[in-house]
Amino acid sequence: MACPHLEAISLSPPTPAQSVYREDCTQCFDSLDDANGIDVCLQCFNGGCAGDRHHSKLHGVLRNHPLTLNIRRSRKAVVRDEPPAKMSKLAIAAETEEDRYDTAIAVRCLECDQDLDATSPKLAPIVDGIMKANTFSRKEEVKAWEQELTSCEHILLMQQKAPRRIEQGELGHCYACDLKENLWLCLDCGNLGCGRKQMGGVDGNSHALGHSDESGHGVAVKLGSITPEGTADVYCYKCDEERIDDKLGEHLSHWGIMLAERQKTEKSLTEMQIEQNLKWDFSMTTEDGKALQPLFGSGLTGLKNLGNSCYLASIVQCLFDMPSFKERYYLPAEDLPIVDEPAADLETQLRKMADGLWSGRYAVPDVVAEDSGVTHQKGLAPAMLKHLIGRGHEEFSTMRQQDALEFLQHLFKLITRCPQPEGKKDPTHPFRFVLEQRLQCLGCHKVRYSSNEQDNIFIDVPLEKEPGQDAEGNPTEVYKAVTLRECLDNFTAAEKVELTCSACGSKEGYTKQSLFKTFPEILVLNARKMTVVNWVPIKVDVPVLVPDESFALDSYLSKGHQSSEELLPDEPEQAAPAWAPNETALEMLLSMGCSHNRSVRALHATGNSDANAAMEWLFSHMEDPDIDEPLDLSASTGGAAGNTADPEKIEMLGAMGFGAPQAKKALKETGGDVERAVEWLFSHPDDQGTFDDDAGDETAAAAAKEPAGSADLPANFQLQSIVCHKGTSIHAGHYVAFIRKQLEDGPKWVLFNDEKVVEAYDVEEMRKFAYVYFFKRT
Repeated sequence: MACPHLEAISLSPPTPAQSVYREDCTQCFDSLDDANGIDVCLQCFNGGCAGDRHHSKLHGVLRNHPLTLNIRRSRKAVVRDEPPAKMSKLAIAAETEEDRYDTAIAVRCLECDQDLDATSPKLAPIVDGIMKANTFSRKEEVKAWEQELTSCEHILLMQQKAPRRIEQGELGHCYACDLKENLWLCLDCGNLGCGRKQMGGVDGNSHALGHSDESGHGVAVKLGSITPEGTADVYCYKCDEERIDDKLGEHLSHWGIMLAERQKTEKSLTEMQIEQNLKWDFSMTTEDGKALQPLFGSGLTGLKNLGNSCYLASIVQCLFDMPSFKERYYLPAEDLPIVDEPAADLETQLRKMADGLWSGRYAVPDVVAEDSGVTHQKGLAPAMLKHLIGRGHEEFSTMRQQDALEFLQHLFKLITRCPQPEGKKDPTHPFRFVLEQRLQCLGCHKVRYSSNEQDNIFIDVPLEKEPGQDAEGNPTEVYKAVTLRECLDNFTAAEKVELTCSACGSKEGYTKQSLFKTFPEILVLNARKMTVVNWVPIKVDVPVLVPDESFALDSYLSKGHQSSEELLPDEPEQAAPAWAPNETALEMLLSMGCSHNRSVRALHATGNSDANAAMEWLFSHMEDPDIDEPLDLSASTGGAAGNTADPEKIEMLGAMGFGAPQAKKALKETGGDVERAVEWLFSHPDDQGTFDDDAGDETAAAAAKEPAGSADLPANFQLQSIVCHKGTSIHAGHYVAFIRKQLEDGPKWVLFNDEKVVEAYDVEEMRKFAYVYFFKRT
């Protein structure tokens, strides 16, 4: 019998702008690799599991969408070459999905409970469109491992020398040595020089850089990275940055190099960066080289790395281990909320994540895993949650590595903004507490108290070197281990601040001290291990010794205003100094032919830093309707004027290792001037920053009415979990989580390294690479 729904419903293939959820269910982590597969709705392309959870049928009933395409996938048997085939050049292409899997499809009407002919004229183009469309995760990950590159004035204003055809012999080696790989062609004059020595054993003597220094030519392209499609590694030595050349084909043909004739033979800079980041790994073996045995079961589910998403995985593992998150979102006996688009609903996606981590349904060995004999889990791919959390955010919407603590703060903000269902508590509330700051004039001894509600603290780790040994046993210097108590003592210690007293006029200064006014149920602590090398802030690995047992924080509780203390009068708000453009940078922009109004506007937008940054901004804002209008700051000349929370400025400071709350506070204190903000940050290392940028939000205001934390004593805390990081920058390297779990033989530390979940062996790694600590009040 013919299906009446097929005749009545109008169908069309998915457009490039539409998401096709054909990998996993939008309401749980059941996937196309399960026995029953995934049902993709032929009308809206929602993905619903076809197994015992019936999310496909639920979607069909709620949306009146009965037609589905069922997709099931199974792993092909692996056939290896013995010996493996010799490769004549670097293999760039990965094996395709067709190489790895067998895929079965079937079209079905859920309401009629009958199969339909997928090859019929009406269904065939829909089925073909679904199978060929980018999946949701691929659509969102298309920029994975790629840097967001721009052009620069040195490329746009480049004047190439007289054209000539470079003979293949000249392309054979560097002009100054015999190297035949890692060769860079100067686009200005056609010179060929070797690049810098690269990670991964790529040799180089930096002769291309030497040529640039001698000749003043700035732009070069890596020959082995050129593809017929017109992509390649383009580097500007003057900017010292990787760039994009929109006219690469034209610039190469000037030297007789045709794109269509080129073949990529070497790894690109991005591919080598991927390779290096993957080496930032944590020990998965014991001292005798045996692999750590994987763990499986409820609360022991791994998360697959989507490409630079380990910061998300580590924070999510720690949060959902906390009672407030588990109790709020792991609700197996309750129905999911009824919404039109489950993938775009934060409540649904957080419930989906909790179910994935705690049900134990997915924490099973991956039977097709191919590794060293140890079978780990396949891991859950948190693509929908990552996209939803990052949507509209200029950093978390990208595939770049991010700071784990900033991600936690952003997630907390999103959860707090969302209204909680009736009878449900905000899971972030147990993290909140009040920090109190006390100022006392050294002249008149009057005091001022101020308090700030927050959900984490930053502590600086003292950096002191002592003699040690490297991995080969050679003498070297290592950073001396410090205790958590030392760090907290420094954080809460009184320090002198050079200020003039508004009450007595004394210039002796103040003492400033921060103490807890209340303690949270869960204390999140960020250990800042930063030093400056050649004016660049880098992260160093200092062991912080934290007791394994419970310890008291009672001594860090503020006594509050005492009756014997006289308060300082309130100070009137002062206007920030007027903003003025950087004269040197302004002159450079004007000499390049930019108008005065454009130059001033660009310098203001980029933090008044330098001409290069301003020129980049101009290139991407040439179409702004007000680009030629005089800069008007009158609309924001209040107490802490003008554009102080500019996301671009916050990102610039973030790249130097400062958190978003600190960057906001510094910009507010300096009228939005990035250079002065950097000076302010280095002179105020203990300031926690501004956390109340969304204080006007009604939901956040309502949540703030609840008392944050408790002043009850004793205040005993025990370490529950740690986010660890390997790498010299919080924006690169690798994050993992160590969590104290109750296993069959008692409490044990468990390492969550993306999809790999094992009992931790080397707890020294926790001490050395710890970045974010989670302490639970006992």
